[in-house]
Amino acid sequence: MKSNLNRKVMSGRRTLALGAGALLSTLAIAADSSYADAIALFRHAGQSAAFFDNSYGYAVFPTIGEGGLVVGGAHGDGRVYRHGRVTGDTSVTQLSVGFQAGGKAYSEIIFFEDKRAFDQFTSGKFQFGVDASVVAITAGATANAGTTGAHAGASEGQKDARTAGSYHNGMVVFTIAKGGLMFDAAVAGQKFTYHAARG
Repeated sequence: MKSNLNRKVMSGRRTLALGAGALLSTLAIAADSSYADAIALFRHAGQSAAFFDNSYGYAVFPTIGEGGLVVGGAHGDGRVYRHGRVTGDTSVTQLSVGFQAGGKAYSEIIFFEDKRAFDQFTSGKFQFGVDASVVAITAGATANAGTTGAHAGASEGQKDARTAGSYHNGMVVFTIAKGGLMFDAAVAGQKFTYHAARG
């Protein structure tokens, strides 16, 4: 009787381990898919597509979530690529103060012009200054893109986006709204961590 119970316990543990392994595998595939989807959007978004060919590398964040009423915050996880290969994981956090009812989510990509900019970002403690600019690809909104502004571009949909941008301090940033309109996509104050891939 006792050995029968032990066999059932062992069998249950094996089933649990197999189930957990399958779940982790499914989550990993879903995560890989979200990165591929985000990269594909930016590859087909007007002028942002050209940066894949002329940049040293890039960091992509499939989803950055932002929300709050008075004090808002944003967070997202991403990956860093150099010459098309993953070099490590990154995350972004941002605090902002002011009226920001509701929440929003968007994808973000940061292109690095050269090794110096790449090394600066992957130092592990990088932060955008107040002069950081972004080209926000929004649906149905009209705004202006500038070298020091934080608003930009308009399109009928994510895949039809027309964008403009140029390197500033070795980096250029593009965002794509995920559902709804994004009127303000400021990146000033975004803080990034970086962990190199093992191997």
